[in-house]
Amino acid sequence: MIRSFLTVSSGTLASRLLGFARDSMIAALLGTGAVADAFLVAFQLINVVRRLLSEGALNAALVPAWLRLRDTEGDLAARGFAGRVLGTVSAAMIVVAALIGLLMPFVIAVLAPGFAGHETLQLAVNDARLMLPYLAFAGPVTVMLALASAQSRFALTAFSPVLFNIALIAVMIALILMQQDAGLAALILAATVGVAGLLQLLILVSRRHGDTIATPLRVSFDTEMRGFLARALPGMVASAAPQLLIVAGAVIASASPSAVSWLYFANRLIELPLGIVGVAMGTVLIPELTRALQGGDKSAIAHAESRALELAIGLALPATLGLIVLSEPIVRLLFEHGAFAASDTTATAQALMWLALGLPAHVLVKSLSPAFFAREDTLAPLWATLKAIVVAIVSSVLLGHFFGATGIAAGIALGAWSNALSLIRQGAASFGFSVDRAARRRLPRIVAAAVIMGGLLWLAVSLIAAPLHGLAQAVILLLLIGSGIAVYALLLAVFAVTSWREAVDAIQQGKPA
Repeated sequence: MIRSFLTVSSGTLASRLLGFARDSMIAALLGTGAVADAFLVAFQLINVVRRLLSEGALNAALVPAWLRLRDTEGDLAARGFAGRVLGTVSAAMIVVAALIGLLMPFVIAVLAPGFAGHETLQLAVNDARLMLPYLAFAGPVTVMLALASAQSRFALTAFSPVLFNIALIAVMIALILMQQDAGLAALILAATVGVAGLLQLLILVSRRHGDTIATPLRVSFDTEMRGFLARALPGMVASAAPQLLIVAGAVIASASPSAVSWLYFANRLIELPLGIVGVAMGTVLIPELTRALQGGDKSAIAHAESRALELAIGLALPATLGLIVLSEPIVRLLFEHGAFAASDTTATAQALMWLALGLPAHVLVKSLSPAFFAREDTLAPLWATLKAIVVAIVSSVLLGHFFGATGIAAGIALGAWSNALSLIRQGAASFGFSVDRAARRRLPRIVAAAVIMGGLLWLAVSLIAAPLHGLAQAVILLLLIGSGIAVYALLLAVFAVTSWREAVDAIQQGKPA
């Protein structure tokens, strides 16, 4: 599981790093005004729908069902089921994209009520409609990737999103060199989103994954398919909880100029550790737990859940503390270029600090949800997500009234913790989480190592007298991050949590991904 986890995490890391380059260029190209707010609201809409399907979300329903059919009725039945899912989801996404396009003014008005009566509303509608073709391509792409992960072929799932960012970066480089007007640049970028989806689909089709594991291809709404969709839709909503919470925050923030942009860029930094851990959990852990449950192997269940919890806490907690301590220098280095001003850096960094407090909760949700999904229970995570959205909206309205974008970020973090606590209570009451003795010994030591590392990092930052810029800023920041990682690794070894040799041995003994 560790080896597969690292495969998916490596692909996600590559995609997220390219995403930082993409967002840094968006900030320089569009700034944080009306054009940027409109583009980013449209982009978030497409991203949320994409993530309702991808990043492990469809795995929640498709992987357990496909594995059960393959094991009980054979490969032929599993391929036929996969063909019906691929055909049905593809057709449904085309219809959904067309309907959203027709209703786009209403959709944007709901997502960003603060845009009403302003030019920003029409700008967002135009951008979103140009992005819509991506949704039609996202359906077949997601099903084909989910089927690949069900067969433990994780590399394709991990690295496929990289193409999306490469396409946008290439276009933005051309736009910056041509010094295009921000309004026209936003429209060109929006159209490029749809092209990026087509590129992903063409590459998957060229590798013929759909032909080998999803045949025959057809659209069906029979009893079996309706049952699958009834299980899939709640799981897809629950798996997109972090993005839905950000959308809830953006709804409240749309009434404040530039607040949508500040929250978007701050959240992009949260998505790096969340993507590395969370996507890997959804992609790798669900198949592992499903096999263990179907085999009735309690020790395998306990092992999978315990290692997942250790990996989640061990990676998310130090990332949280690092983002809080280094929030302003990170934002300054990545985004303070071109139209993105120093005042935007301060506001984005403050939002980042509060969003980071919700990161451990998001990762806990990603590590706890597979225990429900593997048991084909998608309703419990759905209700937890819906309650979290209500908590986030109410908290954001109250805190945003007094503290602006910072208060909205705090409301989003409260929503994340509501989600995590709801899943913990429901899981403990329904089936009980299996945490083995090794995890109970290691988890307090992991927390102690992270807290010590965060304290030392804070002391190091406090010794820097004034904000740095340019190359010096990049060098100092990289040294601080590298030192924090080294200290944390050393503390894990001192506290007998793990060692470099044990980690390498675990990877080498894992099954090929």
